[in-house]
Amino acid sequence: MKTIKNFFSKYRQSWVLLYVFIYFPWFFWLEKHVTVGTQFTNIHIAFDDLIPFNEYFIIPYLFWFIFVAGSVTYFLLKRPKKEFYRMTAFLFIGMTVCLAICTLFPNGQTMRPPVNPEKNLFSKLIVMLYKTDTSTNVFPSIHVFASLGINLAWWNSPVSQKHKWIRPVTTLITISICLSTVFLKQHSVLDGLGAIVLAIILYFFVYQPEMTRASARAAKEKTKSKKLYSYKNKL
Repeated sequence: MKTIKNFFSKYRQSWVLLYVFIYFPWFFWLEKHVTVGTQFTNIHIAFDDLIPFNEYFIIPYLFWFIFVAGSVTYFLLKRPKKEFYRMTAFLFIGMTVCLAICTLFPNGQTMRPPVNPEKNLFSKLIVMLYKTDTSTNVFPSIHVFASLGINLAWWNSPVSQKHKWIRPVTTLITISICLSTVFLKQHSVLDGLGAIVLAIILYFFVYQPEMTRASARAAKEKTKSKKLYSYKNKL
C-alpha cells in the first residue's frame, strides 16, 4: 500500500487514468447490446471488397495494445506533465466521442471471412480475436484513432527532436496498425476515415494552441535577440 501511495504521490497526473472506469464499462455495454443479432447500420463501401484478407496483419493489430499502453506509461513516467495531459486529453476525448457515436448510431460490419484456425498461428489468433471482439461498434475505428493520437504525441514531444528515429518508427507502426484493421476485415475503410477526421479536429483543439504559443514565444525571442544585437552594434 505504501508503494502505491508513493507512486500516486510522485505521479499525481495519473489520476486521469481513472477514465478506464468510464471507458471499459461503456465499451462492454455496447459490445453486449449492439451485436450481430441486433439492428445496426452496416458500414461498408465497394473499396472494402477490393482489399484482400491477410492473416499476417494480426501482428500489428495486436501490437496496438503494446503501442498504446507502452506509450502512455512512458509519457506518464518520463515526460513532463503537460505532455502526458495533452496525450491523454486527445485520447480520452476522442475515445469518448467514438463510444457516443456508437451509442447514438449503432453500427457494425459483416465482412469477416471464414478463417481456418488450423492453417497457422496467425489464423488461430484471428479466430480468437473474432470470438472475443464483436464486429459491431466499429465507426469510428478506435484502433485507428488511438494509433494516430499516440503518433501525434510522439511527434509533438521534444524527445522526438532529440532522437530522430522516433518519428519514422512510430509513424510506420501507426500506418501498419491502420492497415491491419482493413486487411483483417475488422473495419471498413470508412471507419478509418472517420477516425482520421476526428483526429484532425481534436488536433486543432489539443495540440495547435500550444504550437501557436510556442511559435509566438520563438518569434518574440527572435525579435528580442535582433534588438539586442542591433543595440550592441550601435555601442
